[in-house]
Amino acid sequence: MRSPKLAALELKRFGRGKLPAAALVALLLLPLLYGALYLCSFWDPYGKLDKLPVALVNDDKGATSDGKRVAAGDEISEKLLDSKVFDWHEVSSAEAEKGVEEGTYYLSLTMPSDFSRKIASSGGDSPETGALQVRTNDANNYIVGQISRTVFGEVRNAASTNASRSFLDRIFINFSDLHDKTAEAAKGADDLKGGISKAKQGSKDLADGLKDSKAGSKKLSDGIVKLNQGSRDLATGSTQVAGGTQVLADKVNGIAGDVRPFFQDNGKSIRDTARLVADTSGAVRHNLDLLVKSAPTAAVGAKEAADELTEIHRTRCEEAEEPDAAVCPPLERAKVTAVDVAKIAADVNTLVTNQNGDLKKLSTQLTAFQKQADDLAKRAPTLDDDLASAVAKVNELNTGAHKVAKGAQSLHTGLGGAQTGAGDLDTGVGKLKTGAENLDGGLFRLGDGSAELAQGLNDGVGRIPDYGKKDRDARTDVMADPVQLASKSLHEAPNYGTGFAPYFIPLSLWVGAMVAYMLIQPLNKRALAAGASSWRIALAGWLPVAAIGMLQVGALMAVLHWGLGLQMTHAAGTIGFLALVTCCFAAIVQWLNACFGAAGRILVLVVLMLQLTSAGGTYPVQTSPGFFGAIHPYLPMTYVVEGLRRLITGGPLGPVWLGCAVLGAFTVGALALTAFTARRKQVWSLSRLHPELSL
Repeated sequence: MRSPKLAALELKRFGRGKLPAAALVALLLLPLLYGALYLCSFWDPYGKLDKLPVALVNDDKGATSDGKRVAAGDEISEKLLDSKVFDWHEVSSAEAEKGVEEGTYYLSLTMPSDFSRKIASSGGDSPETGALQVRTNDANNYIVGQISRTVFGEVRNAASTNASRSFLDRIFINFSDLHDKTAEAAKGADDLKGGISKAKQGSKDLADGLKDSKAGSKKLSDGIVKLNQGSRDLATGSTQVAGGTQVLADKVNGIAGDVRPFFQDNGKSIRDTARLVADTSGAVRHNLDLLVKSAPTAAVGAKEAADELTEIHRTRCEEAEEPDAAVCPPLERAKVTAVDVAKIAADVNTLVTNQNGDLKKLSTQLTAFQKQADDLAKRAPTLDDDLASAVAKVNELNTGAHKVAKGAQSLHTGLGGAQTGAGDLDTGVGKLKTGAENLDGGLFRLGDGSAELAQGLNDGVGRIPDYGKKDRDARTDVMADPVQLASKSLHEAPNYGTGFAPYFIPLSLWVGAMVAYMLIQPLNKRALAAGASSWRIALAGWLPVAAIGMLQVGALMAVLHWGLGLQMTHAAGTIGFLALVTCCFAAIVQWLNACFGAAGRILVLVVLMLQLTSAGGTYPVQTSPGFFGAIHPYLPMTYVVEGLRRLITGGPLGPVWLGCAVLGAFTVGALALTAFTARRKQVWSLSRLHPELSL
């Protein structure tokens, strides 16, 4: 048996009950627990910081600068409370300290009492630096402390660029950038307006097209209904025909069973009798001058022959319960002919006796009679074969009629399903038509809204101040940082989930293969016992898990893309690459299980841990101890992580092609090792019959 068939038999085990089927479904969805669930838990932590409770302490007493009141703490507090950076709670200093200590708040931001005074000092002779005080507690959450340092570092940098009165208004917003971005948004809104106009025309065309499709689907549904009715009549008629041919076949077979023994036993007698009649007729015709002498003898012989045929006909046809329609007519003709011969012989005898017969007329009659007797004599030996041939043809007719009836019934059943599908299609097209009409109306309203948006954004651009570099840099010598960082990210990942996806996706596929070989045998025992080819055995154990892995890839990536919003620069390439990944992982896990048995499952976990710690999926491998850097180039997940990063976030595809080559080599190598193991496993030993360890 070939490897695909062996693999199919392995998968069929999951269809023999509810539990195996449920196990197969759970196996297909298992990677979602590692991939989708893990990534979902921290998909975009910076986008949900507004859910973190944070304490805000404003002890600022304010200050006066150039005769104007400066309340930097109040203005910053107001801005922070209105922002969505954290879930701010304005509390006292003591409450903030206690809350951070006990875990009520993840951190606290304090503006000291002299904050405004130090901010205002930047315009005097003795400028001082104002300090925003941040308190964190790593015992509550270490990552939150790291995030807060990043967030408040940006706040501090923004605050240090302008110590003037407008500083507080611009602590989080750069009006110049906002002006430019708003101008870009206005242009985009104008483009959106034009695009919606085109979409409006497209939606109208779609609605019109679906209207025609609705009419066509209705005709299709009606046609299939009529066709189904015709197929029902055909099925009924063909069933009746099959019933009739069955009755005919039963009848013919029954009669043949009774008549054929007679023909087999009496064919010679019938032939001899018919030959006797023919010879007698010839003798009478050719020896008319001997009529006077032989007439009495011929009359007696003809009478005996007629009686014999009459007796045969009576026993086989008249008294039989089921006379054979194919045999009795010839016997009937033979009987009648024999009776006629007897009468003619008697008449001849009378004619000869009375010397008043028409001998010429008698000669003509005898010629015809002789021909009939010859025909009967020729057919007598083949009557049994002729009857068998007729019975065989009747049986063939009956078999064909039953096949036609079965085919007609299958056609009727199939058309019944097609009728249901055509009805569903007609209903679905109707819903699409309604949806297209609703879409057309919605795009009309959207067009009006996009026009208003474009107008509003264009108006807003003129109202947003556009500060130049001279204004932004005024009086920042004391508070500004001496070095500014110009940061630009190539192929930036939009969130944490996208950045960590190349790490968790191969993790989930490895676990999927690992659990799959807990349910599926790495080597088919039947094939091992039958002495099949080692490569065939290896492929038969690898193919079902590879197929399941393909389904796992489809389910995982569908949830990540449509459920969590994972965007891939090369979507098709990502799916193809992951297909190769799951084939490679399945081959490696298969070999470990096949070669080491129960211990192989532990080795699968060990290899997984080594790959997770050396693949560089979180921190660069250079930051890890030297051991992990040494094994980094020799494990497949290293190349999987690098390849997925380029396929998902972008960049040169060199690592992808290298990863394909490495994964292909690992796959072929693992399958070869599995084939070698299969060859060894075909020789049974005491240790295999009684293993030291089993799981």
